[in-house]
Amino acid sequence: MSTRDRMLGLTVVVLWGLNFLAIHAGLEHFPPLFFAALRFAVMAVPVILFVPRPKVPLKWFLLYGIGFGTIQFAFLFLAMDNGMPTGLASLVLQSSAPFTVILCVVFLREKLSARQIIGITVAVGGMAIIGIDRAAHGATAAVLPVLLTLIAGLGWAFGNIGSRLAKPDNALHLTLWMCVVPVLPLYALSLAVEGPRAGWDAMSSVGSHSGLVALGGLTYVAVLGTIVGSGLWTYLMSRYPASKVAPFSLLVPIVGLTAAWAFLGETPTGWELFGGAVVILGCFAGLSTRRAKTTPDDASDEPKLIGSRP
Repeated sequence: MSTRDRMLGLTVVVLWGLNFLAIHAGLEHFPPLFFAALRFAVMAVPVILFVPRPKVPLKWFLLYGIGFGTIQFAFLFLAMDNGMPTGLASLVLQSSAPFTVILCVVFLREKLSARQIIGITVAVGGMAIIGIDRAAHGATAAVLPVLLTLIAGLGWAFGNIGSRLAKPDNALHLTLWMCVVPVLPLYALSLAVEGPRAGWDAMSSVGSHSGLVALGGLTYVAVLGTIVGSGLWTYLMSRYPASKVAPFSLLVPIVGLTAAWAFLGETPTGWELFGGAVVILGCFAGLSTRRAKTTPDDASDEPKLIGSRP
């Protein structure tokens, strides 16, 4: 990978790490499910008008949109709204990596290497350390946000399966069109869980200080987090094997934790930091499997788990 492309990879890491601050800003004003629906709605309108629809099988397109868009963001936003620390959310969401490997084995009959088994075991152990530490500091109420974030990671993993099986000619177009799928399901969930007035009451006071800050967060998530971040990520995925690009995502929690500490005053416990390091180590071990040398043509056939960060 060239120095220029490494810098692009690090740019994506920073954009996606700061994305969690933007989500936090939005959740300070909007109800979580309504904010998730709004996050995709502002993307869906220009996508429908200006972006060519990808020619992929409908079932895999819907699996991508429901898993990555609806399930991931519904549960992530609920977790953060119910007390999941911003920095820790960026870390626990890395559970999508071992979940993806397991789903590939179960549904796609891929073989699991010994290194991947060890990596998944280590990552799960790290998650357990975080959960036990949260329970020790706040009983069941502190564990619930972790469980919600794990479900979000599982949703992302199902989305990865859908995006992979879709095999789009243009990965960025698929990523952008994915934004169309979650709007109605998330809004329906908002109506059912938060009530018909909650979101619109927040919209009516959007001119307040918290509302303007939330709009700034929404703009960041849509423009920098999705369009710029996903665009650069898709570019890198199209040029290099997934095994060379995917490890960059493991740096996102470092940015997320640091930003949450600097701007929100969140200070993770020693055990949370240790558990986080174990998770990242396990995810890295699962991603960096040994492989034979490939030709450029072979490299283009590698699995590419596309999609944008939160």
